[in-house]
Amino acid sequence: MVEKDEGGPGGISEEEAAQYDRQIRLWGLEAQKRLRASRVLLVGMKGLGAEVAKNLILAGVKGLTMLDHQQVSPEDTRAQFLVPAGSLGRNRAEASLERAQNLNPMVDVKADPENLESKPEEFFTQFDAVCLTCCSRDVMVKINQICHKNSVKFFTGDVFGYHGYMFADLGEHEFVEEKTKITKVNPGVEDGPDTKKAKLDSSETTMVKKVSVEFSIESLSGFL
Repeated sequence: MVEKDEGGPGGISEEEAAQYDRQIRLWGLEAQKRLRASRVLLVGMKGLGAEVAKNLILAGVKGLTMLDHQQVSPEDTRAQFLVPAGSLGRNRAEASLERAQNLNPMVDVKADPENLESKPEEFFTQFDAVCLTCCSRDVMVKINQICHKNSVKFFTGDVFGYHGYMFADLGEHEFVEEKTKITKVNPGVEDGPDTKKAKLDSSETTMVKKVSVEFSIESLSGFL
């Protein structure tokens, strides 16, 4: 059970607690509050972009801006589930807006039909995270450098049939790692030279909090 909390800007209302009950049970109230305060820029609204948008909106971020200057193509009408029938020729981000917003009215969803390459550096600083799909390598490198400089989390990726990739630049961040607990044998329990040695107990684990400056590249095959 999640208690009603409206005492501060990061509080979770009773309605939100009901909406996000299962995921709060999974990753905790504080993590949900951080999601609730996050604004995300998502670039590229083809099939992968639609799936990312859906997951972010259902997770309960504060705001999502979908940016794409391309028009809906015949391929999009078959692969992009946020685009309604009869949208051929419309801007891809604007055509996706209504269905995306209907997924979760508590998230502020916006569509930006401008070209990513025309955006100034200041545009990206209003977001907590930027996610690029369907972009060229030069564009990815350029936006990554802007985000890294301004401490904005950066993600990019794409899929090609059954294959895909993703890259993340999270800058300096905290993470928790689960490790097997190390126990020491009690004195007098055993005889011999190994009595004082530490041993791994595979039945118990402990959570270790770490700080890292990390770049992550993942290659996916056969799971998409």
